[in-house]
Amino acid sequence: MTGRMVSFDTEGSPGSGYLSTPDVAAGAPGVVVLHAWWGLTEPFRQVCDRLAEAGFAALAPDLYRGKSTASVEEANALASSLDEEGERVEGDIRGAMEFLRQQSDTSLSKLAFVGFSMGGAYAFTMSVNLAEEIAAVVTFYATYSGPDFHRAKAAYLCHFAENDPFEPAESVTEMEETLEAAGKQVAFYIYPGTTHWFFEANRPDAYNPSAAALAWERTITFLHTQLDHI
Repeated sequence: MTGRMVSFDTEGSPGSGYLSTPDVAAGAPGVVVLHAWWGLTEPFRQVCDRLAEAGFAALAPDLYRGKSTASVEEANALASSLDEEGERVEGDIRGAMEFLRQQSDTSLSKLAFVGFSMGGAYAFTMSVNLAEEIAAVVTFYATYSGPDFHRAKAAYLCHFAENDPFEPAESVTEMEETLEAAGKQVAFYIYPGTTHWFFEANRPDAYNPSAAALAWERTITFLHTQLDHI
């Protein structure tokens, strides 16, 4: 497994991200990892490394262009700033996808997203905007029922905390009903006794090792099921 920071072209200024590929990369399916509002911090680079260990080529674009934080207040401000940079953020995600496709030792006819919180919302949106290019979407503690999911071609696996003030049960139910009404293949899991950020080991106030391990096992199985045949 090899992980490194890379630069890639976008429609505007060059983007960057963290790329990790398996030791035997020929034919590896591609996954774009979309980080939470903290920025491209170590937990999300580790997600790329773990995906590479499982046989995927994974790239996490740095949506904040170098900024990151461990503060909830600063993270909220950074995430809010992206609301005014929608085209730039989408361009960075598209650039990351194209960079993955340009890797000569991978076979990437369709890609998957793995998105966390804020990144999950972008994964939902981009799975509609780039419907023909996205085969699978995995989200952690994220909802966004605004897009017209009838256009999407992806299957969806969504992980949620049981006690989450950011994503209340009503929002989770609405998200599931929206995807099902659009005829999508959907699997929703709610992890008992967990809170927002339960997957992130650097959040000791929320990290739940057993729930995180189960969510990861389900994620890898789902990605192989959706990507290995294309």
